[in-house]
Amino acid sequence: MTRTFFIVGPTATGKSEFAADVAHEIGAEIISADAFQIYRGLDLLTAKPDRATLAKASHHLIGTTPLHEEMNAEKYRRAASRAIDEILSRGKAVIVVGGSGLYIKALTHGLAVLPQVDPKLRANLNALSIDELRWQLADLDPETARKININNRRRLLRAVEICLTTGKPVSAQRGQWAVAASLCEARRTGVVAGPRDASQSEAATTTHGAFVFRDREELYTRINDRVEAMFENGVIEEVRAAGSVGSTASQMIGLREIQQLLEGKMSILQCVAAIQQATRRYAKRQLTWFRRQTNFESLNLSPLSHSEAGKSKASRSGNCTIPSTSCASWRTPREPKSSTL
Repeated sequence: MTRTFFIVGPTATGKSEFAADVAHEIGAEIISADAFQIYRGLDLLTAKPDRATLAKASHHLIGTTPLHEEMNAEKYRRAASRAIDEILSRGKAVIVVGGSGLYIKALTHGLAVLPQVDPKLRANLNALSIDELRWQLADLDPETARKININNRRRLLRAVEICLTTGKPVSAQRGQWAVAASLCEARRTGVVAGPRDASQSEAATTTHGAFVFRDREELYTRINDRVEAMFENGVIEEVRAAGSVGSTASQMIGLREIQQLLEGKMSILQCVAAIQQATRRYAKRQLTWFRRQTNFESLNLSPLSHSEAGKSKASRSGNCTIPSTSCASWRTPREPKSSTL
């Protein structure tokens, strides 16, 4: 029986506290699937779990990568697979927790093999404006151009780079995911995520998991409160002292806004409001992603009391790879205190 379980959902839902409680009860260890918490530093900006949460269970892939280093889904998949194998080898269960959909999908479905970076081509593409990258992608791969975030320069550049290097549209190279997804729907007991010589975690990671969320109004309130608390706790000084930040880490929500605040280009109230809005939009995209891309059991934390959350999950976890007696102990985290600037 595979002992790997996923807890996924939008930012500010309370996934970290929720998962830490479960891991503490059953002696499991946690693998983070957060594209920015994996970076070392900027703890407030990336909303890393607090000390009390981290103390409940062993956590992996939090604060392990320097801010200047590039990260991607394939690097994450390799690191997470190694960590999963090591934990399983010690007879422990694994809980993968996070809201980065591509990182989750890299573990549950694997990734198409994409070309390595060509330094010469990358340099040429870096010299282009974001509009020029958009136009190139529209010519090379109209389908991807319609779906991609056209304001995300890094993703635009990488999509154009893949098209030019392989001679094929990016959209045509994601067939592996479609096949894996269809297998996942047909066989809810699991999906083979890796090649034939894959390790235990890569080849046998199941799709058992929970998609946790909250009512939208409550979620947005939690997001707003968390952003305000970040500023109260010193996120401005944290960003000021961050030093060199690579192109991947520079995509963190709030980093650009706080940098503009430090440059005097916006007021603190404008900065807070901009980060709150960007985070709400990100949460909305996460909700859409996980509803479409996973078959995990849904669990709304909003209407459930501590005991009801556990009973609800336990009643629907007939094929849960984590012992059912432990599923019954799941509970929703406490609401954070409201804060104001």
